[in-house]
Amino acid sequence: MNLKNQKPPYTNDLMRYAGLGTQLLVSLGIAVFAGYKIDRWLHFSLPLLVWLLPFAVLCGVIYKLVRDTSKRKKDEA
Repeated sequence: MNLKNQKPPYTNDLMRYAGLGTQLLVSLGIAVFAGYKIDRWLHFSLPLLVWLLPFAVLCGVIYKLVRDTSKRKKDEA
């Protein structure tokens, strides 16, 4: 048995959460950029979409996170 090729049991969870964190940051960055560009294009005096688009993305990512983690709990039981 070769011990060098065995991965620690927490590696899969660590990679999954690192991926979710990266996805969250990239999604928020794209939403802020898109909101800024759309606000400039529509000539809004307030940065309305700069606030609303990232909020919508954040709600969607939290919903996905809850759905994915609750599904995993059901599969383990």
